[in-house]
Formats: sequence, C-alpha cells, structure tokens
Amino acid sequence: MGWFDDNFIPALDGVAYGLLLFVVAAGLTLAFGSGGVLNLAHGTLYAFAAYTATEVADGSWPGLALAVLAGIAAGAAGGGVLAVMTAPIAGRGHMAQAMLTFGVALVGGDLLMTVFGKDDPQVSVPSALEKPVSILGHNYPGYRLAFIGVAIALGVVGWYVLARTRIGAAVRASVDDPEMLAAGGISPARVRSGVLIAAGALAGLAGGLGAPIIGPSTSVANTVLLQSLLVVVIGGLGSVGGALLAAILVGEVQTLGVTLMPDFAPYLMYATMAVMLIARTARFGPTGSRV
Repeated sequence: MGWFDDNFIPALDGVAYGLLLFVVAAGLTLAFGSGGVLNLAHGTLYAFAAYTATEVADGSWPGLALAVLAGIAAGAAGGGVLAVMTAPIAGRGHMAQAMLTFGVALVGGDLLMTVFGKDDPQVSVPSALEKPVSILGHNYPGYRLAFIGVAIALGVVGWYVLARTRIGAAVRASVDDPEMLAAGGISPARVRSGVLIAAGALAGLAGGLGAPIIGPSTSVANTVLLQSLLVVVIGGLGSVGGALLAAILVGEVQTLGVTLMPDFAPYLMYATMAVMLIARTARFGPTGSRV
C-alpha cells in the first residue's frame, strides 16, 4: 500500500493530463486525418484560447462558462483563418502546409507575448471547484476531477459524431471518396474547411478547460503541440480510441516519470514512443499491414 499511497495522486494527475492532451490531439488528428492539413500551429491555438479564457475567467460559474466559450470561439476563429490560408496550397503536399503553419505558429507566439506579456497569468476557477475531493483517502483538486469527467464525455460524443452521424460520414467521405461526396452535392473543400474550424474549436475547448491544468505561458504552445504529436503518433492517425489510450499513456509517463525518475523524465516520453513504434512495426509491418 505504501507505493500506491505515494503515487496515487501523480497517477490521477496523469489521467487528467492525458485527457487534456487527448482533447488537443483529437483536433490535431482531425485536421490531418480528415482535413488533410498538417497543422503545426495547433499548439498556438491552444495557447491563444488559454490566454483568452484566463482574461475572461473571474472565479465565478458564469465566468467559467464564458471563458470556455471564449476559448472555443478563439480556437474556431484560428481554425477558420488556417482553412483560408492553407486552401491555396492544398495540392502541394504536407511539407508546404507544415512550413506555412509553422510560420503562423512563430508569428502567433510573438503576438501572444506582445498582447498578454511574458508573465504567466493565474487562472481563476469557481471556489467550489478549488475545494479538494476525497478519493480513497486522498485529497484531489475538484477542478481536475471534474475535467476528467468532462473529457471522457467529450471523447464519447466525438466518437459518436464521427462514427454514427451524417456529419461524420461526410467527413470520412471527404478523405476516402471526395468525388462521390461531390456527386452527392456536398463540396469536399467546404467539408475540409469545416473540419479545420472544428479542429480549432477543439484546441480552443482544450485551452478554455485546460488553462487551470496546463496554464498559458510562453512555452505552452510548443509543449502542447509536441506532446499531442506524440499522442497521434503512438495512438495511430484517425483512431479516437487509439488517441485516448495513447494520451493516457503519455500523461502517466509524464507525471509518474517526474515522480519516480525525475532525472530521466524528459526522455521517457520519447523512449515510450520509440518502443511503441517498434512494437507496432513488428506486429503490423512497416506499412501498417498485419504480418
């Protein structure tokens, strides 16, 4: 029981951290897998939403709701801008998209520092969510526990929309058979633009909800982007379930690694990615087919 007691809270933190990465990575994999855009400015959208939410939140319940809505609006607006910017280079391959969105990320990062400053702001949440909740004899922040529940619900809703609705069918068809989609009177280009806006909204939602967990700072955009890319790589592109499991794994490696192996913590996530890719290649082959 000693090891369990010592590491229960870090393990629970890993779940919360991982689920936050899952919400961000869901938008990233949606933009790339369904929208066809390699968006290296996705972390900047998170940071923009987190800063916006921090400015709006005032510690009240209406303030929290407004902060989340403001984050979603900021992320969706950013996704719309990226949809317009990437449309002319849609046929030039992912390298052109990567260069363009990387440039947007650099400009966006400088703009955030200019507007909000270099100091890391404090995020206000309702006092009821600041109170600790007792779990198995351990006190855990109420906000993080509430976020875990919200993130799981978001994952279920996202899976249902993509797998069981006409909107999800149109999104899948825009990738698998855009000619047939166009023959049905639906513009694949508009679907891709909508996907990028939705992906930005997910980044904004993550920024609005996640600001008290991964708060706005000068480095948060890069941190969130890199760790979300890890989730996508480990979980598999386009797989909601795979992204969820990968996000939990990355979150646990991050938080338990800092607790148990602080000297090696910065390298553990990348070592985990390497092991998972080697294991996947051994099982399915280098092209992803089962061997």
